[in-house]
Amino acid sequence: MIRINENYQKLQASYLFVTVARKVEAFQKANPDKKILRLGIGDVTLPLTPSIVQAFHRGVDEMAQDSTFKGYGPEQGYAFLREAIAEHDFEARGAKVGPHEIFVSDGSKCDTGNFQELFSQDLKIGIPDPVYPVYVDTNVMAGRTGLAVNGRYEGLTYLNATKANDFVPDIPSQALDLIYLCFPNNPTGAVATRAQLKAWVDYARQHQALILFDAAYAAFIRSPEIPHSIFEIEGARECAVEFRSFSKTAGFTGVRCAYTVIPDTVLISDEQGKKHRLLDLWNRRHSTKFNGVSYPVQVAAAAVYTDQGKKEVRQLTDYYMENARLIRQAVTQAGLEATGGENGPYVWVKAGSDSWKAFDEILEKAQVVVTPGSGFGTCGEGYIRISAFNHREKVQEALGRLTRLWQQK
Repeated sequence: MIRINENYQKLQASYLFVTVARKVEAFQKANPDKKILRLGIGDVTLPLTPSIVQAFHRGVDEMAQDSTFKGYGPEQGYAFLREAIAEHDFEARGAKVGPHEIFVSDGSKCDTGNFQELFSQDLKIGIPDPVYPVYVDTNVMAGRTGLAVNGRYEGLTYLNATKANDFVPDIPSQALDLIYLCFPNNPTGAVATRAQLKAWVDYARQHQALILFDAAYAAFIRSPEIPHSIFEIEGARECAVEFRSFSKTAGFTGVRCAYTVIPDTVLISDEQGKKHRLLDLWNRRHSTKFNGVSYPVQVAAAAVYTDQGKKEVRQLTDYYMENARLIRQAVTQAGLEATGGENGPYVWVKAGSDSWKAFDEILEKAQVVVTPGSGFGTCGEGYIRISAFNHREKVQEALGRLTRLWQQK
């Protein structure tokens, strides 16, 4: 008899954004005449920029010629892309990262979810709350937790991110092995200062822990003093892995391209205490389970780093950040508490005491989709996340509806 992986039975309901989509679908079916405006899921709406599209076409054209056709590519990604990433995303900011430490993939969601496969079952894991659900759910699936009790899984250490600490988790008093951090943060939009990241790096080195640093929204940072990469912090090359994505940076959510950085100086131990390069373990996993991002997509991603590509991507992210500014302005003018929207594309709003109640009310009375904060963890209860990813006119129309709703209260 074939049995299921019982750990899947522990998962709470469905994936957050699936639940949101089902609720929206049901409302639309019941109200076909209503125009719904979506500021919920973080999906881009603007098209790929001209230089990226041109590079994409060039890559496809090369695939149509016998002399330039490409089959399976290098397991870590083509050198031309990895070299561009190392130079422009890291070396330009004083962070030491070599092309051999970069692994090109089809998404940071996949990489952050899959990375836990490299580690033993008995890890002490620190998870921020609120948090991107994938970090939690994939560890549940792997059997590293107990059951969910009052919205939290037994066996995980939750790192509270609240208004009291500006939504940046405090350093824990106990020793942890694996720590997930995400800045600019999804869902709160908060950022960590250089000093705050240095404290986490020092903690990880002290306890021989590993930081999994999700920097998928680094391109939206506008404050010059905020680090874009954890590798800008001294000592991080001994204790951190970083995940980056072209999804929001360059509008690749439907194209799929990302990368993970693993310094060759990060070592982890086996049961006998022998040290192994984490880079080698991920290479083994990567080459076994993944056949690479297509050549045309990697050519398109490399165009992000040309002079024209940089200019276009900056215009793209500026567009969404102006949406974020408008959202935060409308929220604060309505007298609601808000964070984010200044160095990230999400605005985190205190909307009452019950997140799903706020979600339902906003959908029913304003026909606007947001994301309930409690879906990101117990510390998200009472909050909603508003996404800046939409066309300007739709954002402005949605804000008009939300303002009228909030003024009625």
